Amino acid sequence: MRLVVRVGGSVVASPFDAELMNRYVDLLLSLRRGGHVVVAVVGGGSLSRALIRTARAMGLGESEQDEVAISVSRLLAQLFVLKLGRGGAGVVPTSVEVAAELVGGGRVVVMGGLKPGMTTDTVAAMLADSIKADLLVKATDQDGIYDRDPRKFRDARLLCSLRFDDLGKLFEADRHRAGIHQVLDPEAVRLLQKRRIKTVVVNGSRPENVMRAVRGEKVGTVIS
Repeated sequence: MRLVVRVGGSVVASPFDAELMNRYVDLLLSLRRGGHVVVAVVGGGSLSRALIRTARAMGLGESEQDEVAISVSRLLAQLFVLKLGRGGAGVVPTSVEVAAELVGGGRVVVMGGLKPGMTTDTVAAMLADSIKADLLVKATDQDGIYDRDPRKFRDARLLCSLRFDDLGKLFEADRHRAGIHQVLDPEAVRLLQKRRIKTVVVNGSRPENVMRAVRGEKVGTVIS
């Protein structure tokens, strides 16, 4: 199976959790040993958002704010690459094209953000499209996708399955902005809908949920 694993910064970097990052590295290596082609995309989490707020307060524009967040996500990706050792590709690719080439080497590829105007959700969706992934799994700080924001509404209901065409109705933001924080960003939603990339959103506090999704077990929210 060809897999893209989107590791939310809200999971491993809000605050930084070295033990959990190590568990994700072990998971990625386990998936590779299991014969899967694996690419991971790591977000910058609360540090990215804090630096975006700082950049905004300094009077910097959206593009500059995004650049700061991209740098943080790439640093997180570098930690993963270093820990993967010889099991990883050895570098943090800065383009989808380079990442796709590295996938052919049989090692785990890990990257962060790419360019202003998109989040790492969109990067993951672009990668999934580029390598013809069978599955994209997003590990986030929620149990999946809800019918409305569970952080605001106590009676929000977890949705076990969704159709691609229903995605756009569930999120407040319909365009990118620096520091956007929702389960899937608008650009990623549009790409997933267009390319019909099967996606599972799981609670990333337990890395085994990613493995469960790969095995086809009932977990999180399945978008298909």
